[in-house]
Amino acid sequence: MRSMDLRELDRRALLVLDKIVAAVTPADLARPTPCAGWTLADLLRHQVSENHAFATAAREGSAPDWDAGDLGDDAPAAYQASVDDFLDAFADDAVLERQLTINHFGTFPGPIAAHMHLVDTVAHGWDLARTLGLPYEPDAEAVHVALKLAERIPDEGREKNNSFAHSVEVPADASELDRFLALLGRDPAWTVS
Repeated sequence: MRSMDLRELDRRALLVLDKIVAAVTPADLARPTPCAGWTLADLLRHQVSENHAFATAAREGSAPDWDAGDLGDDAPAAYQASVDDFLDAFADDAVLERQLTINHFGTFPGPIAAHMHLVDTVAHGWDLARTLGLPYEPDAEAVHVALKLAERIPDEGREKNNSFAHSVEVPADASELDRFLALLGRDPAWTVS
């Protein structure tokens, strides 16, 4: 798949998240999420941090801080600003020719960095939807492409950087979305208790 397609897939995946985040109220921010130990506020802060850091890496080659996100008084607005920053930075075709340092994972060509962000977008979209009790209908092609990268993430060593939880088992006939979620350590049956 061409790099431009990856950026377009990520944009389409982010559009799904935009609608979910727009429904967030201040009262929702304390809700538990499928991400162990994280509230919805923690999850949104993570996403804001990552979006801005990916954008900085796209412009400058690396980002000094991958955990500097601030929700301020309006979490949906902070999230939207981070998405706009990310999309603006990755709209520059020059990013496809750059090497980007992505957090503690290492340095990658721009198209691989875009693929990594897509994985994050699809996974956290599900996290958000489940946390809020909303339906999650991600772009099928985005899920397929994210699954292909998730299949390449080794299960060993995940605890080293707390990057991903260990994969979980799902039935052989599970959907691509459920297989993707399971590979990233999420139980597709998770609901808010």
